[in-house]
Amino acid sequence: MALIALAADKGSPGVTTAAVALAAVWPRRVLLAETDPAGGDLVYRSAAAHGGPLNPNTGMLSIAATARRGLVPDQLWDHVQPLSGGLEVLVGLGIAEQAAGLAGLWPTLGHAFASLADSPNAPADVIADCGRVSGDTPAVELFPHASLVLLISRTEPEALARVRDRAAALAGKLHGGSRGAATLNSPVIGVVLVADPGNAAKLAGQVNDMLVHAQTGARVVGTLADDPAGAEQLAGRRRGRLDKSLLIRSARKVTADVYQQYGAAWAAQTQAAQQAHAARPPQGHGAGR
Repeated sequence: MALIALAADKGSPGVTTAAVALAAVWPRRVLLAETDPAGGDLVYRSAAAHGGPLNPNTGMLSIAATARRGLVPDQLWDHVQPLSGGLEVLVGLGIAEQAAGLAGLWPTLGHAFASLADSPNAPADVIADCGRVSGDTPAVELFPHASLVLLISRTEPEALARVRDRAAALAGKLHGGSRGAATLNSPVIGVVLVADPGNAAKLAGQVNDMLVHAQTGARVVGTLADDPAGAEQLAGRRRGRLDKSLLIRSARKVTADVYQQYGAAWAAQTQAAQQAHAARPPQGHGAGR
């Protein structure tokens, strides 16, 4: 159906936690891709399905050589590792210096991520953890291929001011300066607030009004609970019923709302792409898991 790119303007609002939480409850098969040029976190915080550590050399690092020869979307699966619990992950870079190996390849990756939903063999949506986006970070080159760009923000005044300005800057970059009607532009730019569940709804309404008034072209699409205990459970550092945590319960609502708003359009796009693929003559090559 879609490439969903998650990012933040500054600080550590919890982009990786948000990406893992949303991927864990996504209603279709999903690939979680750690695309932060500064390096990924999951290799340090999560166990592989076999109980041992994730392999840091299989993921974004290994895909660079493949992508330089051209990348068929199904080839992504050759670089994926399952987490304990079954979530399929494209592990991020180890350190920022390794991002040099992906120079010039970000649009290729973006196209492959977006096209994976149309695969006739192993279709999936992709949730990409892009980390902080500011200045000339190359992860922004994924955004034109995304169906939805979600900016993750906490609710301190300075954080909200930054997400407002970042949303406006992205709208100008991605939509050619046309702002104010986010649902008419692609990719849609949304904001997800990490907030105290007690006043999340009120805050969401206030922040949405701010985004509309500032003509950012973005709107609030949901809130994730500020739930440190749930985040620790999600990372495997704390025991408990993860499915009962405030974090996962709020993630389920965000995904449900996103699918209610955009799912039909994404499904139609996928169906059209698959029909077009079926009508094309064989290309004489392919790749799979």
